[in-house]
Amino acid sequence: MASWVGNAVVAQNWHRDKVFGVTDSNGSPIIYTYTDEAPLLATYSFLPIVSAYASVAGVDVETRDISLAGRIIAAFSDLLPESQRASDALAELGALAKTPSANIIKLPNVSASIPQLQAAIKELQDKGYALPDYPDAVISDTDRDLRARYDGVKGSAVNPVLREGNSDRRAPESVKNYAKAHPHSMGAWSSDSKTNVATMGVNDFRSNEKSVVMDGDDELRIEHVAADGTVTVLRESIPVLAGEVVDGTFLDVAALKTFLAEQVQRAKAEGVLFSVHLKATMMKVSDPIIFGHVVEAFFPETFAKYGEQLAAAGLSATNGLGSVLAGLSELPNAEEIQRSFDAELAAGPSLAMVDSDRGITNLHVPSDVIVDASMPAMIRTSGHMWGPDGKEADTLAVIPDSSYASVYQTVIDDCRAHGAFDPATMGSVPNVGLMAQAAEEYGSHDKTFEIAAAGVVRVVNTAGEELISHEVKAGDIWRACQTKDLPIKDWVKLAVTRARATGSPAVFWLDDTRAHDANLISKVNRYLTEHDTEGLIIKILNPADATAYSLERIRRGEDTISVTGNVLRDYNTDLFPILELGTSAKMLSIVPLINGGGLFETGAGGSAPKHVQQLVKENYLRWDSLGEFLALAESLLKYGEVNDNAGAQVLGATLDRATGTFLNEDKSPTRRLGGIDNRGSHFYLALYWAQELAKQTDDSALAARFAPLAQRLAAAEEKIVAELIAVQGQPADIGGYYQPDEALASAVMRPSKTLNEAIASL
Repeated sequence: MASWVGNAVVAQNWHRDKVFGVTDSNGSPIIYTYTDEAPLLATYSFLPIVSAYASVAGVDVETRDISLAGRIIAAFSDLLPESQRASDALAELGALAKTPSANIIKLPNVSASIPQLQAAIKELQDKGYALPDYPDAVISDTDRDLRARYDGVKGSAVNPVLREGNSDRRAPESVKNYAKAHPHSMGAWSSDSKTNVATMGVNDFRSNEKSVVMDGDDELRIEHVAADGTVTVLRESIPVLAGEVVDGTFLDVAALKTFLAEQVQRAKAEGVLFSVHLKATMMKVSDPIIFGHVVEAFFPETFAKYGEQLAAAGLSATNGLGSVLAGLSELPNAEEIQRSFDAELAAGPSLAMVDSDRGITNLHVPSDVIVDASMPAMIRTSGHMWGPDGKEADTLAVIPDSSYASVYQTVIDDCRAHGAFDPATMGSVPNVGLMAQAAEEYGSHDKTFEIAAAGVVRVVNTAGEELISHEVKAGDIWRACQTKDLPIKDWVKLAVTRARATGSPAVFWLDDTRAHDANLISKVNRYLTEHDTEGLIIKILNPADATAYSLERIRRGEDTISVTGNVLRDYNTDLFPILELGTSAKMLSIVPLINGGGLFETGAGGSAPKHVQQLVKENYLRWDSLGEFLALAESLLKYGEVNDNAGAQVLGATLDRATGTFLNEDKSPTRRLGGIDNRGSHFYLALYWAQELAKQTDDSALAARFAPLAQRLAAAEEKIVAELIAVQGQPADIGGYYQPDEALASAVMRPSKTLNEAIASL
């Protein structure tokens, strides 16, 4: 492995945790996470700068590999040769997050769909890792074990482990001011736009939800009782605490199929694009199943005629249309089936496209169109998506479950009535999100089931008392979630704290007609009495009304804090930042951990795959590391506070000022070859940071150490930029997508010898 920061680097094998530190550090380290795709590649460039600067102030920076590849290897380490084993870094960080000393910088990671998981497994196998294939069918105990291990890796497996606190996510003042001074493009809206959201409203997860609050500590069991009385235990043991909110619900799949068929016909009749928007990563059990039903609904005749044959060949719509089409070549009547798909594609409504040039439709891959990123992008682009003709068009956005679909419909209606938002004048909607201790983790864990036979699903306690029950049919999707009382109490406290600090209204997005929300409203009203709320504006509104209230204030340039549950946190922290800033990657995301530590998240990774593809094709990485800059500054301030390290505080404060200069000087990656990319933006951040450190007066020793570097970088600016740009335009070999080769990726991401030598001089 390449030495990134001279002798300050201590490295192990790629698939093990890597440590970048100094011998004279004090206190608990900052943990910088290795993740995936573009954020991982950016780390090769940025982390050497971080480590070098931190070492001067005695700040210990370590790394942990929580990438998809790293987590797969950790899950199978006991079955791998000694040389291929890796510790479970995610479990280690999960334990650390529960301690007062935690200081974790968490970059975006892949929330893997099955196709992504299978691609990562194949890449690792090709690299020599003795990993088993993902079992498509569970027949034996071995299959069951392998499936359980892989299921522990897929989907949103990282965030619930690390988020031992609630979310405080907002646009820093410097970022907001930059967006106002340099407004991003917004598509114009027409009052006769035919774009709309279609949602079920009945027989869905929202309408079928039941919720209970636990009177005391207990242990629950989920079981299925068939019509003949046969009892099948779906989940043997769910420990719960007093005051915990436990929910259960199901989606009626027969009603879903009817709804989807109607929406295909509606899109055809209205002459708009058909699209579906799900969360097949976070809702890793339920939403892929729903996605499969959408694919089948769009091609009903093909699946009616060939469905059994496709299933027998292991070609499941759950994995997306692309997976099915790719596997047709193995079938004797492949051309016949292909013609059937083509005919229905031509006869149906136009499909929204992920990539019209390559024929990648909205239905190709479950993880390609994620609701929290795709809906804001559509709203920002005049309510349009791209059609198969390569042109924008109005769209019917199908969001089957009605829990939060009204949020997007309300924004669409507002834009239709009042036009596009103006980033130069619009207000902000920061978020306080309930997510601690896996709160409201609907669909992303082992409490979601596709029902095998008609009967009743029951949740019972140790006394055998039935707490929740639903009559279900074969194919229905049943799921449950838990929300502990302590995170709810902490969430209310954080909301009041942010309202007091900002003077902005705090709005709890809760619906008293929904079972879960009704229980939360009761708790919110109780816990608000424990705080001084005099002079504060605190409201409880259902999501549609909360959206309308926030939009009205946004158009007046006013800020409104959205206080939401976990899923809405995910949605809102993309929706409003994409409209305000053009991206959610520029948000400051702080998670004050309940036990006193800090988790600092660095933005969204939704565009990361395209960035990697561009790097490999033409050695240009457009990833914007602003989120990393913002998170690092807060992390350093926290480190200084906890460890009584004044130098760390200076590093954090000067980095914050340097980031402001970085924005004002417009040194984010440019959009095209010939300008600076991610690597160039890191150089300018290093330059401005060194300059701020050199002129600060709080620590003369640090100023003296950084003054020569500031002068050296400034003098070499033209040469460094030229070296960074010179490599553009040619293919880049990083040795792997999910697990890049350490030496190759480091060389690609650190092509300026002049910059590398300057950083090493520290």
